[in-house]
Amino acid sequence: MMLSLVSLVPACATAALAGQDVAGTTFPPPLASYGDNGLTGLLDILIHRIMVQPLNLSATLLFLGAVTHTFFTQRFHHVANMLEERHRQKLRQRGDEGVGDFLPGVIVSGKARLFHFLGEIEAIFGIWVIPLLVMLSMTIGVRETLDYVEKRVNYDEALFVVVIMALSATRPVLRLAEQCLEVFARLGGGRPAAWWLSILTIGPLLGSFITEPAAMTISALLLGRRFYALKPSRRFAYATLGLLFVNISVGGTLTNFAAPPVLMVTAHWGWDTAHMLTHFGWIAVVGIIASNVLCFLVFRKEFAALLPQPAVDAGDEGFKGPIPPWITAIHLLFMAAAVYNVHRPALLVGSFLFFLAFFEVTEDYQDPLQLRSPILVGFFLAGLVIHGGLQQWWIAPVLGGLRELSLMFGAMGLTAVNDNAAITYLATLVPNMTEAMKFAVMAGAVTGGGLTVIANAPNPAGQSILSEHFDEGVSPLGLLMGALPPTAVMTACFLLFPAAG
Repeated sequence: MMLSLVSLVPACATAALAGQDVAGTTFPPPLASYGDNGLTGLLDILIHRIMVQPLNLSATLLFLGAVTHTFFTQRFHHVANMLEERHRQKLRQRGDEGVGDFLPGVIVSGKARLFHFLGEIEAIFGIWVIPLLVMLSMTIGVRETLDYVEKRVNYDEALFVVVIMALSATRPVLRLAEQCLEVFARLGGGRPAAWWLSILTIGPLLGSFITEPAAMTISALLLGRRFYALKPSRRFAYATLGLLFVNISVGGTLTNFAAPPVLMVTAHWGWDTAHMLTHFGWIAVVGIIASNVLCFLVFRKEFAALLPQPAVDAGDEGFKGPIPPWITAIHLLFMAAAVYNVHRPALLVGSFLFFLAFFEVTEDYQDPLQLRSPILVGFFLAGLVIHGGLQQWWIAPVLGGLRELSLMFGAMGLTAVNDNAAITYLATLVPNMTEAMKFAVMAGAVTGGGLTVIANAPNPAGQSILSEHFDEGVSPLGLLMGALPPTAVMTACFLLFPAAG
């Protein structure tokens, strides 16, 4: 059977490139159209679906190429830095520092900028959308390709993340969150360890109410100021990053509206906030506390070496003065409007435009609006959903062929290479799932949400905010190693309480 699969690959690739039997068809085809209900073996089903639609294999190979690309971002940054230094040396030797690679008077290396761009993790899936669209246009046609991109891909989550990141990174919201977390940090004397515990415990749980993207943005910004600015060791830095990503992923399960993977199933499976709190939320709280305590004990000696910053808590208000409560309240109302309109793009964008006007009027109490990171993260997610929508042909049968325990670990593993919201959404397409199976899928999806940057929608936001604290950006391998311990703790928690499902 494996030999037949290997021999099938070149044939399918040839058919896809030649456009045989695929031009003018709907792509991706509905799962029910494959007619493989009589097949029982997973490999048989996948081979059959490739034979029916060879583009399945081509699209998945491009997707895997994008995933692989994410693991080489550090290498691209290294090459870019090397090219920049080489360029500077040439300019110094010539005594002409006003000549660039491409344009006179520009002191830059075009090659170095290109490699920097290829090393931007937020741009990777967008970059790989280009060959995907070219391939689809050459096979199924331009009209069908545009129909898929414009009508069959949902960009609500990507757009929402851009808006909520911009709102939650404003000075009034960030200051309010810091004041709330400061209450808990003061219980530990306001030391770095107290701030670390406060941010990594309360911050993720806030995600169940202000949404995970907002919680990630606020927690990452505060960690950057209160922890990463103190220059922790590389091992400690990655352990904290992995802990943050895992905690945010599970911290949004106390309600049914804040976590992207939960949003995907609530309507299909009828899960309300009470169900989420009693079946997942309390377990998440236990797991977050257990993971934080374990990590704290492992690095307790390193905490002693971290010197707190000068006392600038109150001085954070600076020359602008304190922020009037009514301004903060209006910011929170705009965030609430964004959550309410998450699936209403016109109202979401409209309310954000109103916010921009309000921001200008109250600029005396604002810091410069941060839009670069939100837009890059939105670009990342848009590229991810374009690719992810073409992977259901293999993800759905993989999930459907598993049982509770294997389903949980299967969802966890698939989450690492695809957004966990996509995994839970595809699970809703699997017929006859029991409540225990649904519990296993959700537990696996949220537990594995910290293993990679692409595993959970808010992760790119955290990566974008904190990457400056890591030499040459965040290493995918470093993140994976940092996330494995809290992932193991959360897995144990969900397995220890099977009755919750």
